[in-house]
Amino acid sequence: MHDKTNKTGFGCQLATLAIPITLQNLINAGVGAADVFMLSFVNQTAIAGVSLASQLVFVHQLFLSTIATGATMLAAQYWGKRDTPAIEKILGIALGVSLFISLASFIVAFFCNTLFMGLFSTEADLIETGALYLRMVSPAFLLAGFSGAWLCVKRSIERVRSAVAISSASLLLNVFFNAVAIFGLFGFPQSGVYGVAIATVFSRLIEALCCLVDSLVSKSVRIKPKHIFKFDETVLFKDFLHYSLPVGGNYLVWGLGFTMYSLIMGRLGGDMAAANAASSVVRNLATVTAGGLAGGGGILLGKELGQSLFDKARKDAGRLCRAALFCGIAGGLLILATRPLVISVMQLDGNAEQLLGAMLLVNAYYVIGKTMNSTVIVGIFCAGGDSRFGLVCDAFTMWGFAVPLGLLAAFVFRFPPMVVYFILFLDEFVKMPFIYRHYHRYGWLKNITRKENV
Repeated sequence: MHDKTNKTGFGCQLATLAIPITLQNLINAGVGAADVFMLSFVNQTAIAGVSLASQLVFVHQLFLSTIATGATMLAAQYWGKRDTPAIEKILGIALGVSLFISLASFIVAFFCNTLFMGLFSTEADLIETGALYLRMVSPAFLLAGFSGAWLCVKRSIERVRSAVAISSASLLLNVFFNAVAIFGLFGFPQSGVYGVAIATVFSRLIEALCCLVDSLVSKSVRIKPKHIFKFDETVLFKDFLHYSLPVGGNYLVWGLGFTMYSLIMGRLGGDMAAANAASSVVRNLATVTAGGLAGGGGILLGKELGQSLFDKARKDAGRLCRAALFCGIAGGLLILATRPLVISVMQLDGNAEQLLGAMLLVNAYYVIGKTMNSTVIVGIFCAGGDSRFGLVCDAFTMWGFAVPLGLLAAFVFRFPPMVVYFILFLDEFVKMPFIYRHYHRYGWLKNITRKENV
């Protein structure tokens, strides 16, 4: 069954999906920027401690992204066939796996927070600050696991506005509650890192409740408890594992690689950790369109492939690549244009401020490669179920190139911190030729739906 949106151009359909997702990513990155900015009024230890503690949040989000990508690959193609019963089963599988992963993250955050922080720093004040944050923010992991699965399936069936509205409202509330906690607004006491953690938990709770209500009133796909933890849906569960596990391996390889980057920079001192926290916020803001392009483009291509419209998918993938190049260049120019403002706004000490200025120059070119590569790997390849290539590519470039060279540069040759930083952020350009060689083989042009009832 063909959707009426097939009659409209790919660019218009992409904008309809990518703009709301990009807006959500922008708000998400904006929340991170606001957190760092507001924590700078507490002290530099708060910025560095929460930044290092957030590596657990980062790893947890990678697992949720794995589940979301696997669910999206299947749900988008079944949406092309309008097979809503199959999509509801996929949703149940995604919810079950998400809640299991979130429980594991909760246990680490609540019971093993000091041990976790000791992996990233030897400075007692940073460990104490990060451990406090993790202990207080731990319930948010469980809530995020529930809402993340629902929102990714909503986007997969092109109900992107309500999904973005829910998550965006939660993120904006997080900023508001953070401001109340840090600055002591409306008669509340100033509570610093403790208040930031509580604000995150409260905003996640509101998000989860909104998702539950949204499911109850939905006219297309709903959460059905009978499908949650029911992993004996043999065909779909096997397909989910088949396509999700390589994505999980890819995200794990990439995420642990970035965690190693933070570990290396954390061991280079508090100034390096604080500057990296600030620069990562700017980098996230400059790459928000990558998530929108990959998410929106992947849904549209998946729907086309689910209908076996292979020629159309090939042409539209080319349009998506050109859009990624344009957005990557725009992101790099944005960093260069705002660099003086960012340096002046961030309340960093002298050495950390100089490091931040140099990091922003590196990120100005890095975002071009990041935007192009993530759009192709996450958007185009995964739309056709080609989820293994990203794993192999990142394993080679991060763990065969960037991480070992970064460790040697930092702790054997003892190069200056910014030389180490430059080496670590070459990985996107090392892997780019391999990605586009694989793209032009067109092995990702596949219909992965099952013909029999699932």
